[in-house]
Amino acid sequence: MQTMAQKRITKDYEDMLSHYKDIFSVQLHDPNKMNIWYVSFIGAKSTAYENEKFKLRIKFDDTFPLEAPEVIFVDGLVPAHPHIFSNGFICLSILYDAWAPSLKVSSICLSILSMLSSCKKKKKPEGDKDFVKSCAKGSSPKDIEWDFHDDKV
Repeated sequence: MQTMAQKRITKDYEDMLSHYKDIFSVQLHDPNKMNIWYVSFIGAKSTAYENEKFKLRIKFDDTFPLEAPEVIFVDGLVPAHPHIFSNGFICLSILYDAWAPSLKVSSICLSILSMLSSCKKKKKPEGDKDFVKSCAKGSSPKDIEWDFHDDKV
């Protein structure tokens, strides 16, 4: 019998494949499990990230959809952006405090694409090196106490 998390992950996976296949490419880490996805996409036209390739790792646990999945940029495809750290951690409220169970994985991906598209100048976050150095290898961005003070980038 599938858990609530498994049912919802399957539903969101089918939603991504049927409605967003022209924007996002979704691969499962293990075809027998749906707990880790890799979502690839290209920066939107007429933006600072036009035609750049990016890859997200989305990791679900049994608390999904009550809690957000863990989402980070991976494989060296991390954009220089004021809200994205060099280790792939993303400072985006819907991944943490502003998460709502009604949000879909497509909402996350579209929000990240929108965040990149609205950025006028590529630059790393203030304190990027120190932040990355302070994060233990294998740590989760969900362990960070984020401060969402800047929504104008």
